[in-house]
Amino acid sequence: MALPNRVKIIDVGPRDGLQNEKQPVPAAIKVELVHRLQAAGLKDIEVTSFVSPKWVPQMGDNAEVMAGIQRQSGVRYSVLTPNMKGFEAAVLSKPDEIVVFGAASEAFSQKNINCSIAESIERFRPVVQAAVAQGIAVRGAISCAVGCPYEGEIAPERVELVARLMADIGVQHVGVADTIGVGTPSKVQRALEVTLKHYDIDHVSGHYHDTYGMALANTLASLEMGIWNYDTSVAGLGGCPYAKGATGNVATEDVVYMLHGMGIETGIDLDKLIDAGKFISDFLERKPHSRAANALLTKRAG
Repeated sequence: MALPNRVKIIDVGPRDGLQNEKQPVPAAIKVELVHRLQAAGLKDIEVTSFVSPKWVPQMGDNAEVMAGIQRQSGVRYSVLTPNMKGFEAAVLSKPDEIVVFGAASEAFSQKNINCSIAESIERFRPVVQAAVAQGIAVRGAISCAVGCPYEGEIAPERVELVARLMADIGVQHVGVADTIGVGTPSKVQRALEVTLKHYDIDHVSGHYHDTYGMALANTLASLEMGIWNYDTSVAGLGGCPYAKGATGNVATEDVVYMLHGMGIETGIDLDKLIDAGKFISDFLERKPHSRAANALLTKRAG
């Protein structure tokens, strides 16, 4: 299949990226990060999650962050909602999209939420129905789609099960997530192939972590299948709680650099994106986890 001529990027840095940070990040900094991302041309931003602050203290300011954003028309602001209580709190902040999630690993599902894969997805049915009834888009994430910290390699049949169950409850778009970053191109392609049995190509995205340095290779393998939606994280924000010392999501800057070099449109200004990544990295007192950003920042300084 011919490569897509344009790609849509969802920056998950403010949510998926920052939720693993140990030091508290003030709401004002999160709001500024969102403003810088939209100024760089991002049209899809995963802003926060409406989870219990007991479990994820970093996201305890969710309503404050959503209220602080100066929204731009044409930008979709999404939030993660793990259950009906989270959804009811999220709705007050008027998100454009909610995100629900399910693991393709029975062990992961049992250890984290004490139920089977099927039960975990069924719990989201009322959330999805409530969102759709209010005209809010629903995206699903299939976590541990190629590997699990407890089970090891995940069979594509498990991924297909989650995709089918998500389609059954009305989830409109799914992301195939290599949560612990163990995927390689052929494994990621197999996970995408089975997902495409239940969703068309416009409603499937790739979400790759860079633990083993494979995220760009996996992105390229997905592009070769025609996948044109990707979740990435500015400055490579986000750790992986199951892989010590691992970097998190693939850096938005690296993906944009690669895509632009391939002649694929993103609508993103790479220089402004690098500034956004530097802004949050400076706050966190470290360099961005982005090879492209660090190379271009060095070049600028020179």
